[in-house]
Amino acid sequence: MLAVDASFVVEACLTPDGLDRLEGREAIAPALLWSEAMSVLHELRWRKAISADLADTAFHNLGRAAIGVRRPARLQREAWEVATRLGWAKTYDAEYVALARLHGCALLTIDARLARAAAREVQIMGPADL
Repeated sequence: MLAVDASFVVEACLTPDGLDRLEGREAIAPALLWSEAMSVLHELRWRKAISADLADTAFHNLGRAAIGVRRPARLQREAWEVATRLGWAKTYDAEYVALARLHGCALLTIDARLARAAAREVQIMGPADL
């Protein structure tokens, strides 16, 4: 099992075989992943950082991502506590860390700031580790 965050999923959705890197692994994420990833893709398109065609393809890839939604009863409380321990004002990133903690699995991210801080809480993986 492997928890994935939006930074990894967005990057994976923007490349033809990016999500294939998860093949053979049980990937999980909190429910906020899809809203967060969709928002980033839309913003990239809106800012013209990516073409409309690439945005549409990435949006399609997001919809077909084989990632299971997990909503453990303690997720919000654990995210709150993680954010407090790590000194974060917001709990969005803490949900990914909390989910990995609750499931006893690694967190896959390309967000360097998140990886540095969360390494105190969970095992961190990057795409090169797949």
